[in-house]
Amino acid sequence: MFSLKVVDKDGKTIAVSRGEEEVNLMVAREYQEGDTILLETSEKNVHVWFQVDDAMGKSLVYLTGDVWYKLPFGEKRINLSPKTFSGDKHLIVVKKAKEFEPTTYRNLAFNVNDFHGNETCFPHAFANVETRGESVFAAKNAIDGVTANECHGEWPYDSWGINRNPDAEMTIDFGREVEVDRVVIYLRADFPHDNWWKKMTITFSDGENMELLLKKTASGQEFTFEKKKISSFKISHLISSSEPSPFPALTQIEIYGNDVAEVLQ
Repeated sequence: MFSLKVVDKDGKTIAVSRGEEEVNLMVAREYQEGDTILLETSEKNVHVWFQVDDAMGKSLVYLTGDVWYKLPFGEKRINLSPKTFSGDKHLIVVKKAKEFEPTTYRNLAFNVNDFHGNETCFPHAFANVETRGESVFAAKNAIDGVTANECHGEWPYDSWGINRNPDAEMTIDFGREVEVDRVVIYLRADFPHDNWWKKMTITFSDGENMELLLKKTASGQEFTFEKKKISSFKISHLISSSEPSPFPALTQIEIYGNDVAEVLQ
């Protein structure tokens, strides 16, 4: 059983819909500051297709509990398409995944629904630093599926920015064990404003490290490795090139694989 609700800043329910396998909630009202989308699920540890807004589209995510998504306003929204959450008609969707969908080979890091403080809707990206705390430099931007990288700032050129911190680290948490064998890195490529990392280290949750040697390019850089089971991974030890700009950044990270069959049973 799923329930979708929109509640206002006072906890009043603005719209609600419920269903067993699939719920479509149409909200006929302009959103206001303090509004929150609430996804309640009676089944924990379940794969669903989730859409917080029709302008963002759906992601196949793994739920470990209820999700509280506080709607962003002002500066907190400029890393999203200006169509997102706008107007007086909105469609929120949750649909239980088919049995075969989690085992499909795909980008397991993709989640357009991610947000700061997310503890129940995976994958989730977080970092030890985000430039000036601005939404356009948040870690979650690196898993939103948008690979436009030849500028910086507002959508679609949002990225993970490290605030010139040489000790910056970002983690992708899958919320369960998955099998992976491929990673793709999109560096932000607003040259010459940007610098670029010539080297970074990926640390998998099994303790293994993999060093990636990168190039100065706007294209996705793909690395393959022997399939491994992990629940998270971290990127760190970000080594910049000798170019004068102090602004390297990450536009997108993709990691490919599938859910582990025994976890699904």
